Amino acid sequence: MNPVNILLVDDQPAKLLSYEVILEELQENLIKAQSAREAFEHLLRTEIAVILVDVCMPEQDGFELVSMIRQHPRYQNTPIIFVSAVMLAEPDRLRGYAVGAVDYVSVPIVPEVLRAKVRVFADLYRKTRELERLNAELEARVHQRTAELEASAAQLRELNEELEHRIDQRTREREEALAQLFEAQKLDTIGHLTGGVAHDFNNLLMAVLGSLNLLKKRLPADERSERLVTNAIQAAERGTALTQRLLAFARRQELKPQAVDFFRLFENVEDLLAKAVGPRIEIRKSIPADLAPLLVDSNQLELALLNLFVNARDALESGGAVTVAAAASEDARPAGLAGGNYIRISVSDDGEGMDEATVSRAAEPFFTTKGVGKGTGLGLSMVHGLAAQSGGSIQISSVRGKGTTVSLWLPVAETFVKVQPAVEPPATEPLKPASRPLAILVVDDDALVRTGTVAMLEDLGHLPQEASSASQALEFFADGQGCDLVITDHAMPGMTGAELARHLRSSFPGLPIILASGYAEFSEDHGLGRMLRMKKPFTQEQLQAAMDQALSGKVAAA
Repeated sequence: MNPVNILLVDDQPAKLLSYEVILEELQENLIKAQSAREAFEHLLRTEIAVILVDVCMPEQDGFELVSMIRQHPRYQNTPIIFVSAVMLAEPDRLRGYAVGAVDYVSVPIVPEVLRAKVRVFADLYRKTRELERLNAELEARVHQRTAELEASAAQLRELNEELEHRIDQRTREREEALAQLFEAQKLDTIGHLTGGVAHDFNNLLMAVLGSLNLLKKRLPADERSERLVTNAIQAAERGTALTQRLLAFARRQELKPQAVDFFRLFENVEDLLAKAVGPRIEIRKSIPADLAPLLVDSNQLELALLNLFVNARDALESGGAVTVAAAASEDARPAGLAGGNYIRISVSDDGEGMDEATVSRAAEPFFTTKGVGKGTGLGLSMVHGLAAQSGGSIQISSVRGKGTTVSLWLPVAETFVKVQPAVEPPATEPLKPASRPLAILVVDDDALVRTGTVAMLEDLGHLPQEASSASQALEFFADGQGCDLVITDHAMPGMTGAELARHLRSSFPGLPIILASGYAEFSEDHGLGRMLRMKKPFTQEQLQAAMDQALSGKVAAA
């Protein structure tokens, strides 16, 4: 006798165990489910002969579950028995029969009665299947006596169905693979686009900030005008901070990874984080004091923590708790993470949480669920960029109504070869800032940036000349002209600023050169490791400082 499958549905494990003990002597296959969802998973995956359902369950009661089961074509005739310690009145029983139950067993259960009822329905199921099998055999014999052509057609139809099934399966697999590839390509495309936009935006901010600072110096003593210009400068500086977040997502900001003690780092920023989230939110931490050091840019990690805590604060409108935890992580790593030792840093809140659709887009730049003016949609994208550029990964898990956890996997410092510090040249007497007008060549393909830089240099009393490309700069020197200093943009069409600097160094080894860029992405094969670099947008004071440093010969390594 082949055992049949009997499904036991009850939210209480103890009751499921008691059913199992009572029915085990029937020697049937007992399948247990603690919720309606779990029951449906078994029903869709397995052929069930008899179903025992508890009436009172928290998420979905037995009446609703049975009604839904009866709507499925496969289980319209499956025997369903209600088991209940309550709702035993006649109206309750009538309701149970109305939704599709065939019997009603009250608690406390009489084992012999329950076994007898289940045995009857199990035997009925077996006999029904045996009858179906005999009918199938009879039909098979009839089919054997049909014409050979009809038999061949039936075989051909069967082969076609199998082929269609395989094609459907392969098509689904291909569509899933294409969807994953599309998602990866989309994020990569957004990253490139974001980096390019941030670079161009930096050039615009360069012109705006330079012009505003020069205008501020020339304004007459008028409090209102000065306030307006100051306000414009502050807005432009906020735009600078925004571009840094964009570059973080695009993985094009310049990081300075070093061994970081996360226990001490969090202690240093804990007060700042507490002020950011406010007094109604409790900060909890679980960070071992002997945690291995991380290899990461400490400033960017502090900024990432601040972004995560601000997001948690916005999810906790009525107060709550934010928990930060750190531990060495070997299990459940995100896909695509390279081998090695990692520390998992998690920031969790018990706020409103997110649904799956929101979680899937949470790290996209400019995507936000906050109201207008309450968020830029760049916080999590910045954290995503930091993790990726640091050789780690990010994972977001959230449950609607229960909270969100953002986990950062960052590499352990000891697993990486430490870069030896560059040997500093012998100390020389620092030069004082130039006391005479200097001839300075400004190379930039953006006319607005070039004009702003020239204006700042003229305001400092120097004699700047302009070149709109690297080739034009080389023509300047080929014509026999000279200068005291070259300030060149890096990202230019044709020849980059780094390539121009390499050409100039081969011909004029002592010529000071300052390389400026909206983002730092220099390869190490240019041989420009000790060239002074300036990040756009820069102020007149930063320009003066860079010039003094370049002319003094004390150029810091990149």
